[in-house]
Amino acid sequence: MPSQIRSYRDLSVWQKSCDLAEEIYMLTRQFPKEELYGLVSQMRRAAVSVPSNIAEGAEREGAAEYLRFLSVASGSLAELQTQVELARRFNYIAAQQAEELALGIDEIGKMLYGLRKGLREHRGGDHAGIEHRKARQ
Repeated sequence: MPSQIRSYRDLSVWQKSCDLAEEIYMLTRQFPKEELYGLVSQMRRAAVSVPSNIAEGAEREGAAEYLRFLSVASGSLAELQTQVELARRFNYIAAQQAEELALGIDEIGKMLYGLRKGLREHRGGDHAGIEHRKARQ
């Protein structure tokens, strides 16, 4: 990771959550067709919501707004964890796959917690090191 974070794209938590979303998309291709508008859609939306909210929050003005978007990302991560558990219970994924996903989700959750904690400690700052390019517009 670069020494100075210039964009949400430099954040490991954003990168890992994009990887998770990609993994969820690939995994849900194997689900039964009748779940396309049910569990598949919900899992995909929750997975995409995590990096999307990290990115949107980073581009907002002020730490309070960023914290709100990070909170939404954390909520989406919890939704996804629940949906992974349901997919396991419905036998759409193996227990081992569910466990591997749970480990990745837990890691992202800890990273989000750390980012939120850092922002709270540096409130009024520049998003804990993320420079905004809005001034150039």
